[in-house]
Amino acid sequence: MNRITIDVDALAHNYRTVQGWVEKHGATLTVVTKALCGHRESIEGLAEIGVDSVADSRISNLRTIDEAAPDAEKWYLRPPHTSALEDVIALSDVSLNTELDVITALDEEAKRQDRTHRVVVMIELGDLREGILPGSLLKIYKQVFELERVKVVGIGANLGCLGGAIPSVDQLMQLVLYRELLELKFERKLSLVSAGTSAVLPLLIDGELPKQINHFRIGEAILLGTDPVRGEIIRGLRGDTVRLDAEVVEIKEKSLVPAGETSDTTPFTPIEQEDREPGERGYRAIVTVGQLDTDIGTLTPIDPGISIAGASSDLTVVHLGAEPNGLSIGDVIGFRVGYASLVRLMANPYTEKRVVRPAKGL
Repeated sequence: MNRITIDVDALAHNYRTVQGWVEKHGATLTVVTKALCGHRESIEGLAEIGVDSVADSRISNLRTIDEAAPDAEKWYLRPPHTSALEDVIALSDVSLNTELDVITALDEEAKRQDRTHRVVVMIELGDLREGILPGSLLKIYKQVFELERVKVVGIGANLGCLGGAIPSVDQLMQLVLYRELLELKFERKLSLVSAGTSAVLPLLIDGELPKQINHFRIGEAILLGTDPVRGEIIRGLRGDTVRLDAEVVEIKEKSLVPAGETSDTTPFTPIEQEDREPGERGYRAIVTVGQLDTDIGTLTPIDPGISIAGASSDLTVVHLGAEPNGLSIGDVIGFRVGYASLVRLMANPYTEKRVVRPAKGL
């Protein structure tokens, strides 16, 4: 038995804390739910704590959000693919875009559905993920401002998502200056500068974030309490929102060094960091979660006396130390999850998902 538990009370704490920081800055907040993989009960939990704007990158997830949180504003997070434009218009209020041809096609689809669709154009600031190059700004905006049913409401950027670029005040000020340039050139208001992400929150907390950054798309910090750049719990947030429990199927005292000749080539990247001496022994347990289920490398045993020794596709070996730590066959070992392990746990069909709500409201 493997089970992931999501604590709505802890989520509420993180959401309201982040919301307070954002509102104090004079900005608005959209909660990124893509790591929940469209899990309906989790989305319902977010709606119950007052989340009124959500963002996701899968059409199927947006359908679930439309059912589980019908009153929430919905953002489509990744640049729309042309085969999905009908659904993007039908299921989302806002989308992030980088291609003029796609934005034009969205306008045509919005006309067909008799809807108005809002667009934020993303600019590449150094993380090398999606975004137009700054030199294309004037050309693209000149044309999108002329569209009938697509309303360009802002300018945006992603930092710290792919290339590991740590957001800086200078980069964010570039975005602010691009917005000012566009407004002066075309005499049109761009209400949103959407560059607030979990990686930007430390700048917000320290009072260093430019005031003009007025929209935040936050996922990891609310779902897990962590800063994606540094991997640490952000001060003021809770890191106990999500827990994985995996069942123990074996406990034995064993040698801690493999026998015979070994190879550097293994199916999965080795995990254990601690060097072991030949002949060293200790207790090890095997639990029923493996690389097929999640990213084992971003799991952390809750008990600090336990460490992960390695994992195959179906099983993970944990080192217990000189004693079995009171564990028996059939017990569970609890783990904190990282973002990568959360995404894979929520996406796979082998792990039970459990949402825990407070007994007496929030």
